[in-house]
Amino acid sequence: MARWALRLALAGMLLAAATGATPAQEPRVVPYWASIASGDALMRTGPGANFPAVWRYRRADLPVKVLQIHETWRRVQDPDGVQGWMAAALLSKRRTAIVIGEARPMLAEPESGAKVSWRAEPGVVGRLSDCKDGWCDFDVKGKKGFIRVEGLWGVEPNEAVD
Repeated sequence: MARWALRLALAGMLLAAATGATPAQEPRVVPYWASIASGDALMRTGPGANFPAVWRYRRADLPVKVLQIHETWRRVQDPDGVQGWMAAALLSKRRTAIVIGEARPMLAEPESGAKVSWRAEPGVVGRLSDCKDGWCDFDVKGKKGFIRVEGLWGVEPNEAVD
């Protein structure tokens, strides 16, 4: 019996290591931003697969704010304010954001009055890079432009993102 329990525990540790459930470079201070890694992820009422699923996300790259860490589980908040628990393996450290409010111009340069390259409607998700001075370089499937951080959920107003 003890040998069986030992093998089960070892298998669980190997599975967690293989799936990246506790990424080595994951921030350990909460809150921090992450995104949903795959197109199918469950949010649960508690930190474990035995807790009921309350939401199924089918949108890879959707930004989430990680509020709490419990072993290989993360309590997250989605852009609508819904909170629940997700397995760490379902999350990515890739920085993304979602357009909020109204349609936002994506500008060629990070300055007011710059040429409008694209427009992003509310609900559009894109990848973030080069956020500073209130602007973020926002990439929506290859269409890039700078957006003011006030129009995005997934980045703090004064945050610098590389």
